[in-house]
Amino acid sequence: MLLTLVFAYLLLTIAIGLWAAKRVKTTADFAIAGRHLPLVMVVTTTFATWFGSETVLGIPAKFVEGGLGAVIEDPFGAGTCLVLVGLFFAAKLYRMTLLTISDYYRERYGRSVEVLCSLIIILSYLGWVSAQVTALGLVFNLLSQGAISIPMGMVLGTASILAYTLFGGMWSVAVTDFIQMIVLVVGLSLIAVFAADQAGGADKVIALAQSKDLFTVLPEPSLEQMLAFVAAAITMMFGSIPQQDVFQRVMSAKDEKAATRGPVIGGLCYIAFAFVPMFIVTSALIIMPDTAAALIKEDPQKVIPTLVMEKMPFIMQVLFFGALLSALKSTASATLLAPSVTFVENIWRQFVPRISDQRELRTMRIAVLLFSICVCAYAIALQGTPIYDMVSGAYQVTLVGAFVPLVAGLYWKRASTQGALFSIVLGLLTWGLFVTTPAGEAFPAPLAGFLAAVLGMVIGTLGPQAVKNQHGSHHAVAGLKG
Repeated sequence: MLLTLVFAYLLLTIAIGLWAAKRVKTTADFAIAGRHLPLVMVVTTTFATWFGSETVLGIPAKFVEGGLGAVIEDPFGAGTCLVLVGLFFAAKLYRMTLLTISDYYRERYGRSVEVLCSLIIILSYLGWVSAQVTALGLVFNLLSQGAISIPMGMVLGTASILAYTLFGGMWSVAVTDFIQMIVLVVGLSLIAVFAADQAGGADKVIALAQSKDLFTVLPEPSLEQMLAFVAAAITMMFGSIPQQDVFQRVMSAKDEKAATRGPVIGGLCYIAFAFVPMFIVTSALIIMPDTAAALIKEDPQKVIPTLVMEKMPFIMQVLFFGALLSALKSTASATLLAPSVTFVENIWRQFVPRISDQRELRTMRIAVLLFSICVCAYAIALQGTPIYDMVSGAYQVTLVGAFVPLVAGLYWKRASTQGALFSIVLGLLTWGLFVTTPAGEAFPAPLAGFLAAVLGMVIGTLGPQAVKNQHGSHHAVAGLKG
């Protein structure tokens, strides 16, 4: 019965998505909803995109093991990213009327930087979308009591998202996100209330968290711990900013006011509501202490689903899996669309010139289909990797490769193409070196790559200008002597 209701919900979201697809007539409709979304929909689609598998399953698993300090990357870093986008990036980018974030790199630095940053951005999505697909596989496996294998569940989940994203693009994503966010917030809130009641009251849950030092945020006062803390904080805080899914929400807004306020409100709501799954997982330690302790050792991501399946009535199970599927589908649909649009607009166009808008729209849909297949295969290959790690790893690439050129281009007039290229290459090489060698154990790879990217931008920009000025002064002296 539960599986039947879940499939019915999936079919309903597909139907809503296909209904919204009727609005799609051009590539602008498909990629950025024709720049028609009101503030409320910018907020809901931003919140729903961020609130994915890692928030419902990954963050609680990390929290119950290491407290708030273990989840500084997400939700705190991730939510702060959206606030920073709204405050410092949205207005400047919105006025440029671009289709993708990579269009900015082309306008500011030229084709070479556009292609490099596009590849970095597309690559980063593999981990994030795979995390949602992995969680979908887990959901179908749990609901069918093992009758549907996790890989088969991944395929079914991918197909359900693809059914409307393929045709409706950003319009379908925005409309389904609006519905799914309501289901998500109502469902998880009611489960939290029910869990608190089963645990003997919210005060007992909070007292348990305090007794286990789960509210400790700051790390031990050692250089190694502090560096790791800073690296974790900036990975999603900065690494999520040069992402197409964030940019799409900004550019989909109907006006600059909605573009700037939407991400700020969405980010703050995300940080606040991410505490709900953390509360639920802590209550599980009281409601089923032995089972929860065993699951934390085996796979802490299963604590909340097990709590719901074993200790809660049927209606709560329906609400939980409806909320979980809403979180997964909203994030996965957005992150399937974003890299596909980037590929067509910023890489494919280098080789195949734009002939007509309809042909470009068809190419974007083919790209969504192909990227979905790649992601599903990648998720199956990575089966067993923690969801939280899949998501955080995805953002390290954009942090060290694309963030510095974006900020420098917007806020430093002297930033040059050579500086951007130096930044990208030096950032990626340093990060790769620290990831693959013991150096990464002494100094966090994301932080090393980020600092190298900043250094690369400064050297690449100021170095040639200093040489040019020196040559100019030599010529001037020579002219005076002459």
